[in-house]
Order: sequence, then structure tokens, then C-alpha cells
Amino acid sequence: MLQVSRVIDAINERVGRFAMWLVLLAALVSAGNALFRYGFNMSSNAWLEIQWYLFALVFLLGAGYTLKHNGHVRIDVLYGRFAPRTRAWIDLVGSLLFLLPTAGLIAWLSWAGFAESYAIGEMSSDAGGLSRWPIKLAIPVGFTLLALQGVSEAIKRLAFLRGKGPLPGEQAEEVV
Repeated sequence: MLQVSRVIDAINERVGRFAMWLVLLAALVSAGNALFRYGFNMSSNAWLEIQWYLFALVFLLGAGYTLKHNGHVRIDVLYGRFAPRTRAWIDLVGSLLFLLPTAGLIAWLSWAGFAESYAIGEMSSDAGGLSRWPIKLAIPVGFTLLALQGVSEAIKRLAFLRGKGPLPGEQAEEVV
């Protein structure tokens, strides 16, 4: 099972690094939009929508990467004081009861919205706007990647609890 976890980790690592480049691209598009709008009095709905799409892609495609690197917001007031085994159990139960069902449900339910958008060739209602289906596809893809990373994290927590590896995000305890 740890091999499955490593494959999922590798996928989300690559997708997350791709999403990092989208941050730079979004900043460049945003700066270009501002330059053309205020410097040359020119504007384009398509370029504004590209900014929104890039922003959405960063979050949707980066969610699994962020989970892999334990970067999601959590309330550490109590969690950080617990023993590693207790933290592993909290993470495992949280993943199985909340993360996986929620991410899986959103991925599943959002597929129909993408499929319909693609089938009808849905376009933005703004003049000069973009096709909507590509960004609608990012929703099930992003939540599937997040769910897969949740599976990977659950596998790693189970391995830790069974004494088969360190708790992710922490140094392996030295055996004396």
C-alpha cells in the first residue's frame, strides 16, 4: 500500500509544481491586463476570465499538493500538544469521515456540470468571454486529486500506527 501512496504523492507533487507556475502566469496576466487597461485604455473580458481561470486552477490543482505537504489550515491549539499516535488517529479518522467523502462527492457531482457544459459548448455570457467547460473540468479533477492525496495520507497514517514508518511531516523517532 505504501507503493500506492508513493505514486499518488508523485502525481500530486508534479501537479502541485505545475500549479506553482500558474501563480506566476496569473501574476503576469494580471499585470498585463492592468498595463493595457490603464496605460492604453484597452480591455478584454477574455483576459479577465483567464485570470479567474488561473486563480481557480491554482487552488483546485494545488489542494492535493498542499495536503501532501501538510499546508492546510488547521487549529493546532490542541492538536500540536497530542502525542504522534493521537495525531495520526485524528488525521486518519478526519480523512476517512470528512475529507474523502466530501472530496469524492464534490468530484462525482461536479462531473455532470462539466459534461453538460462540454456537450452544449457553454460559453461565458460576457462579450469576448471564454468557453466554460475547461474550468468546469478542473473541479472534478482537482477534487479527485485531493481525494487521492487523502487516500495516500490515510495509508501513511496507517503505516505509522502499525510501526511501518514515520508520521508524515515529522522526523522518524530514534530507537534506542
